[in-house]
Amino acid sequence: MLKKAQKKMTKKVAVIVAHPDDETLWSGGTILMHPSYDWFIISLSRKKDQDRAPKFYKAVELFHAKGIMGTMDDGPEQFPLKEAVVEKMVLELLPEDYFDVIITHDPQGEYTRHRRHEEVSRAVIKLWYFEKIHAGELWTFAYEDGNKKYYPKPVEDSSILNRLHHNIWKQKYDIITKVYGFPPGGFEAETTPKAEAFRKFRNPAEAYRWLLKKGNLGLSKQYIN
Repeated sequence: MLKKAQKKMTKKVAVIVAHPDDETLWSGGTILMHPSYDWFIISLSRKKDQDRAPKFYKAVELFHAKGIMGTMDDGPEQFPLKEAVVEKMVLELLPEDYFDVIITHDPQGEYTRHRRHEEVSRAVIKLWYFEKIHAGELWTFAYEDGNKKYYPKPVEDSSILNRLHHNIWKQKYDIITKVYGFPPGGFEAETTPKAEAFRKFRNPAEAYRWLLKKGNLGLSKQYIN
C-alpha cells in the first residue's frame, strides 16, 4: 500500500530547452531537489556536436533523468527559424504523454538576448495552448539581466523562487564547470544562479496571454478563450 502511495506522489516533469547546459543553468537545482520525480530533459539542438552531446547525456545521468537531443539549427548566424520547424522538433522529441509539469524558456529568454531561447518558449507555449502537448502546469524560467547590465538573476516576485542549499548549488556548479567544462570566471560559471525562479501557469490561455504580452506573437487576442 505504501509503495502505491509513493508511486502516486511521483511527478512526471519535462524540461524543454534550446541547448545542452540550459537545463542545468536555469533549473538544475530544482531537478536535484526532487530526485523522486520522473524527469525527461530535451535539448533541441547539438545532437551532432561531438563535444556537447556527450556532456549533455552525462549531466542527464547525474540528474537521474532521461534525456534526448535534437538537431535544431544553432549556427553562429542565428537566423530566425520558422515556428513550424521548432514546433515539429518539440513534438518529435517529446513523448506523447501527459506531464504534470513542463518547464521551458521565457518568451524573452533569460538574458539579452538569445533568439533560440525565445523561439523554443514560443513553440512550447503555443503547442500547449493548441492542445498538441499535454501538461497540468507550464513553468517558464524567470530571469533578467537588466538589459546586459549584470549577469542574469532570478526575478524575485516570480510564482516560484527556489533558493538553493549550498550543497545543491555546488552540484549544479560542478556540472557546469566539470561536466560541461565551462571555465570558472566565464559567463556560464558566473551566471550559475544560487536561486531558481519560474513563472507558473495552470491554464494554457494564461500562458498564451503572457506570450502575447511579451510581444512575440502578432495574433489577435480574440483567439484566447
